[in-house]
Amino acid sequence: MQLITAPEKLDIQYYSVFLAGSIEQDKAIDWQNYIIQNLLSRDITILNPRRKEWDASWKQSIENIEFRGQVEWELEALERADKILMYFDPLTKAPISLLELGLFARTTKLLVCCPEGYWRKGNVDIVCQKYDIPQVNSLKELTDF
Repeated sequence: MQLITAPEKLDIQYYSVFLAGSIEQDKAIDWQNYIIQNLLSRDITILNPRRKEWDASWKQSIENIEFRGQVEWELEALERADKILMYFDPLTKAPISLLELGLFARTTKLLVCCPEGYWRKGNVDIVCQKYDIPQVNSLKELTDF
């Protein structure tokens, strides 16, 4: 397995999987690590936007070079990924994940896990149904898929 974490260069070597979904300044469980640990033996490239050196005090502005770099890395990685695994943690709002769901709903890249309790589960379910996006009910199912 190859792991590329933001903001590393996107030198993708294998079939690539982007880990989209809840982070929200670490309110979400570290579900990305769970996925990574369960895919270690596979010949795939994991594209992980969760970075250790994230600074929550960064101004979320187009003028902020660090913030802009993160967003641009994520957009490029999402576009280049072969598959996008998306997890909506019920403990978060995850507005950027909702945005990404909308951006990629018309592709065949998405696999979504939106457990009961997520504040906009109904919206997510309807979008997934309308655009034939496969859904699973747990992180285990997300990795098994």
